[in-house]
Amino acid sequence: MSDANSTEGDAEAPESATAAVVEAARESDLGLVVGTLLAIYAAATLLTFTDGLNSVVGLMETLTFLGLVYALTALALNLQWGYTGLFNIGVAGFMAVGVYTMGMVVRSPDPAFGPPGLGLPLPVGIVAGMGMAALLGAVAALPALRLKADYLAIVTLGLSEIVRLSLQSSAFDNFLRDTIGAGTGGGRGMGMPDNPVRELFLVDGQAGTPTAFGELVFGVFGNDGLGISHPILIGWGYIAVLAAFLVAFYLVLERLGRSPFGRTMKAIREDELVANSLGKDVNLVKIKVFVIGCALMGLAGILWFGSQGNVSPTPQFRPLLTFYVFIAVIIGGSGSNTGSVLGGIVFAAVLFEGPRRVGGTVRGLIDAETPPSFADALVSLDPVTFLAYATDNIAPLQFVFLGLVLVFIIHRRPEGILGDRIETAAAVDLSERPAGGESDE
Repeated sequence: MSDANSTEGDAEAPESATAAVVEAARESDLGLVVGTLLAIYAAATLLTFTDGLNSVVGLMETLTFLGLVYALTALALNLQWGYTGLFNIGVAGFMAVGVYTMGMVVRSPDPAFGPPGLGLPLPVGIVAGMGMAALLGAVAALPALRLKADYLAIVTLGLSEIVRLSLQSSAFDNFLRDTIGAGTGGGRGMGMPDNPVRELFLVDGQAGTPTAFGELVFGVFGNDGLGISHPILIGWGYIAVLAAFLVAFYLVLERLGRSPFGRTMKAIREDELVANSLGKDVNLVKIKVFVIGCALMGLAGILWFGSQGNVSPTPQFRPLLTFYVFIAVIIGGSGSNTGSVLGGIVFAAVLFEGPRRVGGTVRGLIDAETPPSFADALVSLDPVTFLAYATDNIAPLQFVFLGLVLVFIIHRRPEGILGDRIETAAAVDLSERPAGGESDE
């Protein structure tokens, strides 16, 4: 009887040890994300504390929003590139399909308010946007069955540009209006439905009359309380929704990565021929990964651009957006979901929004004229004059900074922040047990 209990205890011990390791890793991941956000908030406070609390909270809101939406998109890309090794450079196109489909489904059928829509509820539009992005992902998976690496990247980039140029075309807009009764607005873009989070704070989502919840929040934090503007407070309400979606994204992809399907994805990433020789249907896995990943990209596009009031194909869905998402995944570490979250937050705060904010603050402290050209700034041999030129031309110099950061990361730490983690091959502990299942006693 004691031997049976001992054997049962030995069998349960590895499982409990594995659960403890997994729980410790999750706590460590949460600590990394929270610590990174706190460091960013501290830097934002230092940059804007002289302008008052409203400016500090507003900058924190902007940085948090950008960090969350980049993290959402980076997680979707990590499923394809980090887990399976599928080089998809059409991220912007799949996001555009998701948000434009949602807009066409939800918008009012009345053409007096812009491009007509189908007038269906918002949840239907979100599901339709994800479904259309997934369908386009299935189409993109067809060349993925035969193409690899650079060739697949070229195909997905071309597909993304086809989507963008089609949405920009007035002929395509007219075709959709004639066939399904909903349009894209062409190059003018399309107005998005009102953010539903506003209805938590304002009656019918309109300014002027707050709800009971809105009165509570505005009374404590608003103009009658701490002095934070109402749009910023509503923005934080939407950030709470984004955070919930990010947690859901993360948990789903973590579960998927630890499943047998996830191990098959990683096997395809490491050596497709070996995975095929072991009896795995590589083509079917690639199709599933493209469909799931592109559906998540479509949802990320809806959550990101669907809350901006208006979308337009040219400024918002250029290939540069895909480039930014790839940088976020590279910084965090390809193949790591926590790395994708950290990479999205770090990229948005430090590399995307940070240089412009820091440049504006520094320029306000410099009392020097701006040289007319970069050559004049160098020839002057005056660091203050050069700094004045750099802060006044922060937008083009930001790309130089991004390039230097990428070169440094690829040279010094190509695995990214968390890309060097050792991945377990199974969901249970397979370490050696005592012979015969006997206890040490």
